[in-house]
Amino acid sequence: MDRIAGLSAFVRTADLGSFAAAGRVLGLSPSAVGKAVSKLESQLEIRLFQRSTRSLRLTEEGRAFHERCRRILDDLDDAHESLLRTREKPRGAIRLSCPIIAYHLLLPVLPTFMARYPEITLDLDFNDRIVDLIEEGVDVAIRSGELPDSRLMVRALRPFRLLLAATPAYLARQGTPRCPRDLSDHCSIGFRFPNSGKIQSWPLRRSKGEPDPRLNYVLTCNNMEALRGAVLRDLGIGCMPDFLAEAPVLAGHLVPLLLDHLDAPGQFNLIWPSSRHLSPKVRVLVDFLAEHLFISEPCLSTGERHPASGEI
Repeated sequence: MDRIAGLSAFVRTADLGSFAAAGRVLGLSPSAVGKAVSKLESQLEIRLFQRSTRSLRLTEEGRAFHERCRRILDDLDDAHESLLRTREKPRGAIRLSCPIIAYHLLLPVLPTFMARYPEITLDLDFNDRIVDLIEEGVDVAIRSGELPDSRLMVRALRPFRLLLAATPAYLARQGTPRCPRDLSDHCSIGFRFPNSGKIQSWPLRRSKGEPDPRLNYVLTCNNMEALRGAVLRDLGIGCMPDFLAEAPVLAGHLVPLLLDHLDAPGQFNLIWPSSRHLSPKVRVLVDFLAEHLFISEPCLSTGERHPASGEI
């Protein structure tokens, strides 16, 4: 504690330019601040300030030490603040942004969260565009794909796969593709990304030198729910996340295709604006979703369920 007091006296003096100004902030006399700094210099066996009757200047060693000490004291303040916040009761509104299809994963677990934290209210924003969390005042978002914004904190959630599927009626009419090149003879339902307008590529694994199959898009849309609906109406083959196809597959309404030719791991992430002091309400939501959205992955080819591997 004596050393921390010396570091605090040194940093405040360097920041404010005098022992008197540092003493006013710390509630100490100028002489007490000066003695604390002198004791620190003796312990370090190095001079931190050049002193004269009119000025107080950091030495070169003092400038380097000041930068390190400021970070140390900031971390101590942050630890203290975080400890105090853990004693606060989580309350208030949270704005949560998610892809439209994420409601399949999110809504089943929300009753447990709301029962556990009755003083938290949720404002759910389901959309497929890229949201600027900081500019739009979003507290937490669920997103997949690359997250290049360095202002954001990230925590991994549920892994998923993309798969190709069609209805038994469509396959009875058009035949079942056995390899990627067979897709050229089929009707395709495409997903158009809302932000870029580009059509999603199908994650097909092909032999070396094998060209991409020519896909015949009879319909494209920018909503994954609509894509699934079009596929369920026998219009063609579509590519969708495994959790979106799970119920129709298990009910026999959709048939997974070319599973041995797909290479499509995906990952959902929780993201939130970086802050030194995460509020209790956001902290409990992040921890809750990280725990409850780590869901078993269905084995859609057999209808069996297997636990996903790895840790959150």
